[in-house]
Amino acid sequence: MNDDAFWALIDELSRRPGDRDERLDWLRAELMRRPAAESVAFQVRLERACGVADTTAVWTAANRIEGGSCTDDGFHYFTVWLVGQGRAVYEAVLADPDALADVPGVRALAGRHPDEWRDDEWPEWEELDYVAQDAYDELTGQEDDDGEEFLDAVEEAEDAAVAAGEWEEGGEPRGHRPEGWVTPRLSALFPLGASGS
Repeated sequence: MNDDAFWALIDELSRRPGDRDERLDWLRAELMRRPAAESVAFQVRLERACGVADTTAVWTAANRIEGGSCTDDGFHYFTVWLVGQGRAVYEAVLADPDALADVPGVRALAGRHPDEWRDDEWPEWEELDYVAQDAYDELTGQEDDDGEEFLDAVEEAEDAAVAAGEWEEGGEPRGHRPEGWVTPRLSALFPLGASGS
């Protein structure tokens, strides 16, 4: 699975009708139709896309949306959610995190306290991070190994991608998270103090 194939699946996932669980069922079924190595390749590309989105600017935007309560784990699942919005949204937000103000799911949260958000409204998508492992485990009969074989296969594939020069090992750490940095459109949608920030 190359990047274009990965993003084709993600783009279809983002357009599918139904709730998140129904959309994940579709993705899992798609991965189950393919060799187990495709689930590994999917996860490698998902993790890489999340790593690229792990920037101070994107974290600060996510933290603004979530009312100042975006934890490290929460931010990881935010980046998974961001990938799940499709390639065009993902690339627009990487270029300018203020583009999150154009995402319908973000706009629907404006003016409401995070305590009022339904679980499926949160701009975090933890379950998407596990769908490839579920497909792999079922395809290989490894459901009882707590994902160890899958995680080993993902690590080997990542190492191979680095060795082949597909991308550099690791990425730039987020580093300092400036308290005062905001984006104008997100700031208008999520003013300080309005959602617990």
